[in-house]
Amino acid sequence: MTLLTDKKYEPLTEHSAIDLAIKLGIFAENSTLTCSEIGDGNLNLVFRITDTTSGQGIIIKQALPYAKVVGESWPLTLKRAKIEADALKIFGKLAPDYVPVVHFTDDQLAITVMDDLSHLTIARKGFIRGDQYPLLSKHLGEYLAKTLFYTSDFGMNQSKKKELLGQFINPELCKITEDLIFTDPYTDSPTNSYESELQATVDKIRNDQELIFQVALLKMSFLTEAEVLLHGDLHTGSVFASSTETKVIDSEFAFYGPAGFDIGQVFANLLFQALANVEKKSEILTHVETFWNEFVLHFSELWKTNNQEPHAAIPGLYESVLNKYFNDSLGFAGCELIRRTIGLAHVADLDSIEDNEQRINAKKQTLSLGSLLIKSRKEIKSFTDFLTLLTKSL
Repeated sequence: MTLLTDKKYEPLTEHSAIDLAIKLGIFAENSTLTCSEIGDGNLNLVFRITDTTSGQGIIIKQALPYAKVVGESWPLTLKRAKIEADALKIFGKLAPDYVPVVHFTDDQLAITVMDDLSHLTIARKGFIRGDQYPLLSKHLGEYLAKTLFYTSDFGMNQSKKKELLGQFINPELCKITEDLIFTDPYTDSPTNSYESELQATVDKIRNDQELIFQVALLKMSFLTEAEVLLHGDLHTGSVFASSTETKVIDSEFAFYGPAGFDIGQVFANLLFQALANVEKKSEILTHVETFWNEFVLHFSELWKTNNQEPHAAIPGLYESVLNKYFNDSLGFAGCELIRRTIGLAHVADLDSIEDNEQRINAKKQTLSLGSLLIKSRKEIKSFTDFLTLLTKSL
């Protein structure tokens, strides 16, 4: 449902968020509501509103007209709120077990009202404190198999897919990705941030012409290959989880791009935990393997049973498509490993390592693995080869 309003845009407060919840009629009359702003991301306000009697809750997410992580000097379009809501609705239809329900949207106020997931934990935070999520990788594999297949030229009417592509033109958010992942870490950009002890490693990366060339190829793929509707920012901070449940949130970066991008984001953001804590190596490698195997299992079945492409049964086409997704994902994973270490937006997995020497060594290892994946992605012929490389590198 879309809430129509003549109210001009202004950022919500905890008080006005409660007023909005009452206006929407979500809670029973005479409910006692509490509200807290819980957003810890870089771009938005996030309010949790709870009925103190029933315990029922909702989330109201509102886009700000600038990047919260930087401030008003970095303006952003409010259209991203509509893109996020539209993507959540589509992904929710394709993989309903793994996406929160969207209850209301308002394009003018740039808000999305959705399920309260407070009974779950952000996966990155849980991993850091030692929580285990035995089904997380399995769920993410199925989620991506369904969302990527059903939004591709293989899984939907190809004319409809072109219409959907136009709906998700997302230039401002894509520009953030293009700069922060594929450009800034390889230049002396003022947005970069890293410890002085990493300078020699950073200089080596910036002087590695083969690496820069391969990154440029990956950027061209990101810019030009409209294969599937991507989540666009699928890291462990965009996933709520428990031992039995997984929900993917924060799809405001959604756009049509190369399928390997989302897959590579999952690979990289799982690997951060193994890089930060060697004792988790075996656990994380199991997650990586389960994620890929589950993706292949569901994707291959959908390819056989729901394909819209007349050439789908031609011998070798499926293998060619899957191999491209896999090789692309390794390169994109490498870019994610590098940018989260020396770029603007870091990950707590690495930054929360208290011992300075241990943290620096973990980050050097991350940069080394990222470079290796980018440059050798086409030489890694199978997932077994990938696991072997990870086993030697972690």
